[in-house]
Amino acid sequence: MATERQRVDWLQPRRIEDWFVFLSRGSLLAVTAAAVLAAVAGVSLDVETQMLVYLVGMVVLNLPHGGFEHFENVRHRGVPFGIRYVAVYLAVLVAFVATFFVAPILALGLAFVTAIAKGGHGDLHVLDAVVGSGHLESRVQRGLAAFVRGGAIMIVPLVAQPEVFYGFSSYMLSMFDPGLTGVLWERMELARRLFGGCYGVALVAHLLLGYLRGGASTTWLVEAGETVLLVAYFAVVPVVVAVGLYFPLWYSLRQGGRSAVARRQAATETHSTGFVLGVLAAGGLVTAAIAAAFWLAVPNPLGNADLLPGLVAFYTIFVCIVALPHVVVGEWLDSDRGIWYVP
Repeated sequence: MATERQRVDWLQPRRIEDWFVFLSRGSLLAVTAAAVLAAVAGVSLDVETQMLVYLVGMVVLNLPHGGFEHFENVRHRGVPFGIRYVAVYLAVLVAFVATFFVAPILALGLAFVTAIAKGGHGDLHVLDAVVGSGHLESRVQRGLAAFVRGGAIMIVPLVAQPEVFYGFSSYMLSMFDPGLTGVLWERMELARRLFGGCYGVALVAHLLLGYLRGGASTTWLVEAGETVLLVAYFAVVPVVVAVGLYFPLWYSLRQGGRSAVARRQAATETHSTGFVLGVLAAGGLVTAAIAAAFWLAVPNPLGNADLLPGLVAFYTIFVCIVALPHVVVGEWLDSDRGIWYVP
C-alpha cells in the first residue's frame, strides 16, 4: 500500500535509513558524473578493468546481501516454515536451470526479466518504507514505477549500448548452445526497438500519472529525480560497470535502509552475532556448492569466451538463477512477510 512519510530527507538525512538512501543516490550520481567527464575527456576504462569491477561488485559486495535478505525473512518464523521455504526455493531453482538446457533463449529472457523484477519491485518497497510513495495511488502506478525502475537495469543499456549487451548475451547462450548466437543477433535488434519503445512510453506515463494525481509533491519530485538518475546512469556508464555497481551501491544500500525501518518497527528478538555469522557462512557454502554444481553441469561454462569475459557471463547466468527464486519464493509466494517486508 502506498505511504506518505512526514518528511523526505533528500539533502538532510536524519535517521539511519535516510542515510542509506542518501548514500545510494550520491554513489550513483558520482559514478554517472565520472562517466560523463571521462567521455568528454576521451578517457575510457579498458574492458578487463570493467569486468573486474563487475565481478567485485556482484560477487564480493552484492551476493552476501542476497543471503542476508533470506535470513532476515525466515529467522523468526520457525523450523517448519524454514524447511518449506528452502525446499520450494530449491525446486524453483532446479526448474529454472532445466529451462536453460531445454530452451536457452527463453531462459535468458526470464533471467533479464528477473533482474528487472528484483530491481524494480525491491525499490518500490524502499519507497514505501523510507522515501514515501503517496503519489502512487493505484496498482497501475505502482506497476509502472516497478517496471520503470527495474527496466532501467536491462532495457536502457540494451538501447544505449547494444553492442556490449549483444556480446555478453551471446557468451551466455554459448554456454548451452553456441548455434543459437546467430538467432540471438537476428532477434536482438527487434527486441531493442520493441522494449525501448515500451520503456519510453512507460517512463513518460509513470511520471505524468504521478504528477496528474498529486501535483509536484515532495514524493513525486523525489521519484522523478531518482528515475532520471537511474536512466542517466545506465545510459552513460559502461554497461558492465553499471550493472556490477548498481546492485551493491543502489539496491543493497537502499534495502539496508528498508531493513532498518522493519527491524525498528517489528521490535523482535535478535540473535547473537555469532549465530548470524554462522548462518550466513552456511548459506555461503551452499551457494558455492550450487555454483560448482552448475559449472559442472553446463556444457561450456565459459561460453566460448576468454577467461575473464567467460567468468562474467557465467556469473551473470548463475546470479540470475539464484535471483529468480529469490524474488518468486522470497517475496511473491511469501505473502505474510517476504524479503522486502515493510511493517
